[in-house]
Amino acid sequence: MRNSSEKNPGPKTNSSDTQVIGKKMMMIAWLIAIGLATWLFGNWEEKQYNPNQSPQSYRNQNSVEVVLERNRAGHYLANGSVNGQQALFLLDTGATLVAIPGQLQKTYGLLSGQMHYTQTANGTAKAYATVIDSLTLGGITLTNVRASIVPNMQGNEILLGMSALKQLEFTQKGRQLTLRQRD
Repeated sequence: MRNSSEKNPGPKTNSSDTQVIGKKMMMIAWLIAIGLATWLFGNWEEKQYNPNQSPQSYRNQNSVEVVLERNRAGHYLANGSVNGQQALFLLDTGATLVAIPGQLQKTYGLLSGQMHYTQTANGTAKAYATVIDSLTLGGITLTNVRASIVPNMQGNEILLGMSALKQLEFTQKGRQLTLRQRD
């Protein structure tokens, strides 16, 4: 018979095993926290660079409006599409044509036309004429837009020049730019 004063010790545990498991759990928790913080900061930074990742459109009686926010550098960037493929636009009223980096030509299914030279911020550059079948920005859709493929242009931003912007009305007030396409 057992003495009622004896306690059942239960399963034996080794305190060093418990410490190892605890340290591993703490390490996993820290890795998850660092991963989450990195993801959140990355999203915040991307939003600062391109606050127009999903441009909102508004339909009025006879027009479609897209309102863009200026980024922290004072530029208007916005996501859209070229020939049905995602695109990142940098609005550039100083550019005569829409300018597309050469490495994006295949992505958008663009054909190189006549070679010409264009003036850029970095000097004269070789370019090739092309036509964009469909360009969208929010609810605005433009068709048959004249453009240039610029082989030496770096980056993944398409300069949305006046060959597209002249088809729209635009007004700037404060940190917002409103693009309007009339029916």
